[in-house]
Amino acid sequence: MTTPLLAVGPAPLALDTLIAAVSDRGAATGSDGAVTSFLGLVRNHNVGRVVTHLEYEAYDALALKAFERIVREAEGCWPGVRLGIHHRIGRIEVGGASVAIAAASAHRGHAFSACRYAIERIKQIAPIWKREFFDGGDVWIEGATANPDDQDARARAEQIACA
Repeated sequence: MTTPLLAVGPAPLALDTLIAAVSDRGAATGSDGAVTSFLGLVRNHNVGRVVTHLEYEAYDALALKAFERIVREAEGCWPGVRLGIHHRIGRIEVGGASVAIAAASAHRGHAFSACRYAIERIKQIAPIWKREFFDGGDVWIEGATANPDDQDARARAEQIACA
């Protein structure tokens, strides 16, 4: 079974499988000089509160469209990069992975930048919402707020990715 490069769903994330998926073409041709990855984990604290777990919701079809856009944008900035993005929805315990990103490229700088760019853009434009549960209550954490066509937001993501 082939691992999709883009996915949103309730299944636990498998970073090794995503890394293998972005690396397949490069491994066959010897073109990859770097593969980088990012794994977003649920931490046990936020804003001075003890976090017990998170719940993520997404508009799956639109989230995948946002991921496709992010991949196209990254390919435009760092030609030859191959990007994979998986985001989990549902309840995730402290220490569990909520997002996995892998980038393969001929050059390490491109792979690092594309990986960082992807997480910044996900936070800006993907319709994914996080509900944080903590001792004494819960709160929805603000989700995507940028218009995908907002060039200033995109420029901020590029600036962060290349810092």
